[in-house]
Amino acid sequence: MLTAPKILLITSPLTQLNTPYPATAYLKGFLQQYNYQVTQADFGLELVLKIFSRSGLTRVFNAIEQQNLPLSDNSKRMVRLKRFYLATIEPTIHFLQNTDTTLAQQICYNGFLPEASRFDQIGDLEVAFGAMGINDKARHLATLYLEDLGDLIKETICPHFGFSRYAEKLALSATSFEPLQQALTDKPNLVDAFLLELVAERMQQVQPDLVGFSVPFPGNLYGALRCAQYIKEQYPGVKTLMGGGYPNTELRSLNEPRFFDYIDFVTLDDGEGPWLKLLEYLQGKRTVELLQRTFLRKNGEVKYYNGCQDANIPHTEVGTPDYSDLPLNKYLSVIEVMNPMHRLWSDGRWNKLTVAHGCYWKRCSFCDVTLDYIARYETAPATLLVDRIEAIVAQTGQTGFHFVDEAAPPLALRDLAIELIRRGVKITWWGNIRFEKTFTPDICRLLAASGCIAVSGGLEVASDRLLAKMEKGVTIAQVARVTEGFTQAGIMVHAYLMYGFPTQTAQETIDSLEVVRQLFWHNVIQSGFWHRFSMTAHSPVGKNPEKYGVRKIGPPVGIFANNDLWHDDPQGCDHELFGAGLAKAIYNYMHGIGLEEPLSFWFDFKVARTTISPQLIAQAIATPSKPDSEKQNLRVLWLGNLPELEIITVNKKGKKTEQALLTFYEKAEDFQIRTTPVIGQWLMEMLSQVSSEQPNGSRLKELDQQFPEQAGLTFTQFLISPTWLTLREKGLLII
Repeated sequence: MLTAPKILLITSPLTQLNTPYPATAYLKGFLQQYNYQVTQADFGLELVLKIFSRSGLTRVFNAIEQQNLPLSDNSKRMVRLKRFYLATIEPTIHFLQNTDTTLAQQICYNGFLPEASRFDQIGDLEVAFGAMGINDKARHLATLYLEDLGDLIKETICPHFGFSRYAEKLALSATSFEPLQQALTDKPNLVDAFLLELVAERMQQVQPDLVGFSVPFPGNLYGALRCAQYIKEQYPGVKTLMGGGYPNTELRSLNEPRFFDYIDFVTLDDGEGPWLKLLEYLQGKRTVELLQRTFLRKNGEVKYYNGCQDANIPHTEVGTPDYSDLPLNKYLSVIEVMNPMHRLWSDGRWNKLTVAHGCYWKRCSFCDVTLDYIARYETAPATLLVDRIEAIVAQTGQTGFHFVDEAAPPLALRDLAIELIRRGVKITWWGNIRFEKTFTPDICRLLAASGCIAVSGGLEVASDRLLAKMEKGVTIAQVARVTEGFTQAGIMVHAYLMYGFPTQTAQETIDSLEVVRQLFWHNVIQSGFWHRFSMTAHSPVGKNPEKYGVRKIGPPVGIFANNDLWHDDPQGCDHELFGAGLAKAIYNYMHGIGLEEPLSFWFDFKVARTTISPQLIAQAIATPSKPDSEKQNLRVLWLGNLPELEIITVNKKGKKTEQALLTFYEKAEDFQIRTTPVIGQWLMEMLSQVSSEQPNGSRLKELDQQFPEQAGLTFTQFLISPTWLTLREKGLLII
């Protein structure tokens, strides 16, 4: 029985190199509210830093030379350049950590880095980065250099290696545990050895009673099990736990006893509640039957316990993520793709935060809408979110935020933006949304004013028939208008795209590509990525495939993982044919290349002509929005400074009249408005009333009621006057 257990939380390798995955930070912040002693570690980052050091690479090259195996020409070249790699690896890592930025000149112009096959694919760097973007150009070259070394490691000493995944294939669609079990009984390879050295060091430092592994993706499972295997061998009294995205989706029907040779407890869905109950159980304060969403092995059999009657921990009570223990100054800012939007996933240290729990839409037929992380939708007040933001900035010293919601709710983002502006909290942020009509141009301008630089969202199949079939809740025209609003506000847009949805025809696939081409042509999206549709066990398609015109054909039901389903699509085309061409097209579109080429250019087989009108997107974005007079129930918000009012006398054709001169002093440029004294005085009062510093503001209909009768025109007429239109252009929003 444990008393006051010490906890070690580990992010399993490998996830991403530029910023911590947030799961352990969330759990640490929560558990510390209950006075538990918690330490966390990101073994993905630590493993990469250990390998990609002079001593680490020396061991890699020595192991390659000792193997005496046949090598590809590329690997032979790299081995011959061993001296140069050993001399450049640590300066390059320091440069990517932003601790030695002066190295950029050498990387760009002095032949500093040895080059292998990744450099053969290099784009036009002058076009991408220009003469002034030397740091970004150098970071891209340094990224190619690291990827070359990753290719060498994968070919020679560890076929499972990857910078954002490790042994992913062993965990994909793994209905049987046997391949993983076999890999774990094999002698550890050199990458495993590096990882086990990290485990040994951290266990000695922390001396934990419990070790929790966050496993968000299939590519994290093997690393977690290797670490747990070592802990069980060397520290048999230490309990091991696992949670995260992979068990939440893949292990919901777990019935493999051998898995519990490594992991004592597996928890499902949000970890806060199950961890509290499990800690009470391990301290003798709760019986095993009253655990929450927890698998364990008892008497040789896998048991699932969920007898706890307590409600889930509300989103308002999960606490503030705590990033202490994580070496925030050692993460690597890499640039894999030169596209400015696409690079956000790998470049820069972003604090991760969730605006709301779950998805407010939760209808998309391809999505795991039956699982808790999507199905249970909860929000938190904007004041609490900004409190958390300020606490994280104070702790980390960094003001970049990535909101990692499934789809951040537009009204919650609106309120968050208003609160950030009202309190003068300056951050830079981006996140995932749905392209829904609530994101009006004014909402987009508001989000930009609060620090939003980019959004990503699902256009998916870019076909109105299929969008309706998948219950996406958007149309192509609507997506075009929303993305136009974001782009005009200075916010970059990334579109998630999908091909191979049930019943999708070859014609629809080509037509989808034409829609995407037009979106890039009109610059309303700046980045995108095609995903092949995957049918999952927890989605509406997976639960009722016949409704969507497909048949489930596998895999055989097993006792380990269950998520990805094999299926046959008799009504659809051969989706596999289109993958390479779609990827090639969008990669070029992202870099402004090939937008005038016929769609057939991207495929090495004959494809049909598109049936999409060449004016589809142009007509959609040209559709006028409804006039302000029809927005009576919306709130009015002024983002600018309050003006100075001066009553002046104007002599026109011998007649003296009084005018109101309002002078606005703004960040970029000052401007003036001339109007009548009556309207001028009313504008001063109105702008003060709807200022962003005011917590409540006013609705348009309230301004209508306050509009002076002596103005000489109606409020509806005023809403189309040059005075009003100038204010709308300069920062008067109706939201």
